[in-house]
Amino acid sequence: MTTISRTRSASKPRSSSDTIPKIADPAEPDRDCPFCPRLVEFRESIRAREPGWHNAPVRSFGDRNAALLIVGLAPGLQGANRTGRPFTGDYAGDLLYATLKAFGFAKGVYQARPDDGLTLIDCRISNAVRCVPPQNKPLPIEIRTCRQFLNATFAEMPRLRAIVALGRVAHDSTVKALDLRAASAPFAHGAVHDAGAVKLYDSYHCSRYNTNTGVLTPAMFESVFAKIRADIG
Repeated sequence: MTTISRTRSASKPRSSSDTIPKIADPAEPDRDCPFCPRLVEFRESIRAREPGWHNAPVRSFGDRNAALLIVGLAPGLQGANRTGRPFTGDYAGDLLYATLKAFGFAKGVYQARPDDGLTLIDCRISNAVRCVPPQNKPLPIEIRTCRQFLNATFAEMPRLRAIVALGRVAHDSTVKALDLRAASAPFAHGAVHDAGAVKLYDSYHCSRYNTNTGVLTPAMFESVFAKIRADIG
């Protein structure tokens, strides 16, 4: 029997790929994802201050076979970064999950914690950036670096028909991940863009700031999901 040695020869130079950390799940960063130094530093500082919080990349929530994917900006410091579930623990989740329930994309009682029993129906939720950024503002390089996970998330959803981008950052990253021309798919609340078998639906982010200032009203938010429900049945 021939044995293939997996020991690297001492004289063989290391390739650049040898220095890239291996990822267990291409659609989800590891708990100690090292790709964005600024986010790593911030994550470690919060871990030291709040050791009982999740304080790690937040995984997508929902079934990979869902037809609808919602893409947010990034985990909120005291929301998903604390609880470990997207849009859970801050105001944005109050509006999002109530709207999903109203249009049949969720069931159960949302109690702002990951063990509340809330279930998504034919729906999945993720973020353009998986780690909490300082002041909720990821840098362009961090958005670009994390897009590999967004790409993989799209690829692992065989029934995907609709994507909701919550805010301009999520929209822009999704447009790039879908390989659309930015000029042909500008962000606008209520806009719908065709991307082959998938449609991209734009909405202002359901943040407390946007709702408090009137940028987004519950009726405006509901209108986006009414379109989706009408389109995908």
